[in-house]
Amino acid sequence: MPVNIPVKLPAIELLKRENIFVMDNERASSQDIRPLKIAILNLMPLKITTETDLIRLLSNSPLQIEIDFIKIKSHTPKNTPIEHLQMFYKDFDSIKHNNYDGMIITGAPVEKLDFGEVNYWDELTEIFDWGKSNVTSTLYICWAAQAGLYYHYGIPKYDLPEKMFGVFKHYALDKLNPIFRGFDDEFFVPHSRHTEVRREDILKKPELKLMAESGKAGVYMVMARGGREFFIMGHSEYSPNTLDDEYKRDLAKGLPIKMPENYYKDDNPDNKPVVRWRSHANLLFTNWLNYFVYQETPYNISEIAE
Repeated sequence: MPVNIPVKLPAIELLKRENIFVMDNERASSQDIRPLKIAILNLMPLKITTETDLIRLLSNSPLQIEIDFIKIKSHTPKNTPIEHLQMFYKDFDSIKHNNYDGMIITGAPVEKLDFGEVNYWDELTEIFDWGKSNVTSTLYICWAAQAGLYYHYGIPKYDLPEKMFGVFKHYALDKLNPIFRGFDDEFFVPHSRHTEVRREDILKKPELKLMAESGKAGVYMVMARGGREFFIMGHSEYSPNTLDDEYKRDLAKGLPIKMPENYYKDDNPDNKPVVRWRSHANLLFTNWLNYFVYQETPYNISEIAE
């Protein structure tokens, strides 16, 4: 079944060109199916790009999905037209009385700041608290994963000596967990970040379970509350050219940036990227939706808190 998304959302036409089946909410309303309700709190600056990346992965599920895009009221992004936000996004105040089967909270380009210095920290932590009782399972991505681990469990983040930038090899620590169904012994994930959380801090917390890591990139996945929370440090959702765009953008600005590791064919930035993470990204999102959202959520969505 397709993802049910708002009429005229730019991602619709982009994904149709990739032969991905999406359905606008006018057509979906004619189907007598209780869709999964997914909230996406999009903190990334290029919101249209992130919307497309996430919908591309969510669309692989056989379940019908209804998405609400949420924005932070206390912060106005500079890289997305205000008309787009007004048309397709909702403030938290307008949805906080709802329940959702799942929620995704994206990364944000604020990782060099202390958490309390982020100008929307209070509003963000209100959403974190709300999600614990109003959402069946929440997927925190990259900076949001660091923020969620810090807020809920006191896990600190650490500055890296240089940017973790490239596509790195990972392995699962609990291969029998349903989140890894279909995964190979090794899988690849893109990373683009200046900070990290450390495995020794995770292992000190009995409430947390370290699920996957990388010899080079470190902690990748942490699970809490039996799968009601997943903290993902990398960017499995990235499209093939995202790291290329970041690299060439920073070069053009004269910023210190190394070529992304294990990314271009023959490690030559004149060549196209070698995409080696897409299949596992699809498995990650499909397994999350199936085993930790669909199979755990009550049919009566108002019973989630119970």
